[in-house]
Amino acid sequence: MKKALIFLAEGFEEMEAVTPLDLLRRAGIDAKFVSLAGTLAVTGSHGITYQADMLFDQSVAEEADMLILPGGMPGSQYLQDNEALGKLLLKFHTEGKFVCAICAAPMVLGQLGILRGKKATIYPGMEDRLTGATPVAEKICRDGNIITGRGPDAAVPFALTLIGALAGQETADKIKGDIVFD
Repeated sequence: MKKALIFLAEGFEEMEAVTPLDLLRRAGIDAKFVSLAGTLAVTGSHGITYQADMLFDQSVAEEADMLILPGGMPGSQYLQDNEALGKLLLKFHTEGKFVCAICAAPMVLGQLGILRGKKATIYPGMEDRLTGATPVAEKICRDGNIITGRGPDAAVPFALTLIGALAGQETADKIKGDIVFD
């Protein structure tokens, strides 16, 4: 079974975390919330507290197939400031594993140099944070092992793209039909 980890830091954008988790699980992917907050309870940018499945553990995280960063502020800044997460993202990128971010979170990939020579999208007005990338004004952008999404409006298409990458387009299309997404 494919494994995906969604990293939660205080102030994450709820839609961009919960939607991928829900849809990935519907697709039969072992998806988990990973807390970077030092506690399993993590509060999003709109005051909703979620219970993570686990605290950050480097060795467990290395076994995943995909790392996912939801946006939101100050959550994206906290993701960017986490050195252990940065090292893990670089390792995944070097190994050709999936590194994914939505809304403001692609700035983390830009700062790490992961986006050099790649196309990527980010929340409008933050394009300068895509260091080394060619910014695109699309809801979703996939360039090799990197998948980026523009903002909360892209949460469902982002999740469906993640499913397509891990479980195939047929599975993504089935989930799309199941949730009656146009």
